[in-house]
Amino acid sequence: MTEIWLIRHGETDWNRARRLQGWQDTPLNAHGVNQARRLAERLYEDARNGAFDALYSSDLQRTLHTAEPAAARLDLRVRPEPGLRERCYGVLEGVTMDRLDVEQPEAAAAWKSREPDRPLDGGETLRQFHNRIVATIDDIGERHGGGRVLVFTHGGVLDIVWRHAHGIPLTHARDAALLNAGVNRLAVENRKWHVMGWGDVTHIATLSADDIV
Repeated sequence: MTEIWLIRHGETDWNRARRLQGWQDTPLNAHGVNQARRLAERLYEDARNGAFDALYSSDLQRTLHTAEPAAARLDLRVRPEPGLRERCYGVLEGVTMDRLDVEQPEAAAAWKSREPDRPLDGGETLRQFHNRIVATIDDIGERHGGGRVLVFTHGGVLDIVWRHAHGIPLTHARDAALLNAGVNRLAVENRKWHVMGWGDVTHIATLSADDIV
């Protein structure tokens, strides 16, 4: 069994503006940088009860910059993994949630439909995204059998992980917490997934967006 700790990147200005990011390479904002620092200290303490064997990250800067403080604290190398990227939303990227129907009505309808194979202009279908994430997580699990691994990724990826572990169809509405800098623990064995813990943000619970250091 491989224990995989999946962590969503820290906050970005696009998160705060409710703007779809997808493959756009947006940076952390100051609050997100602080979240990454707090997270690094929390993971350092967790490692006292069992070392982490490897650290993977989506190759987008918001995840890499969330991972780097933890990697430095744990003396691990960041392994960039494009397979851990957010879903590619094509023409919807950069559009705020309240403007989707106005600016890209056809693509917005495709995205909201949750039909797994419905094309999304310039982006991935939901099934393509699902298959990419499942293959990537299974591969990491097989590479580190019996180990404990950190994976820094995105909200949409966490949604797929939650669904796959619980057997929830892609057509079902989202029902999992997808929190910035939250810790989500997954057990993977023989391509079977089990959620061990989800949405832990105790390490940043007292951190305000105004606490800029």
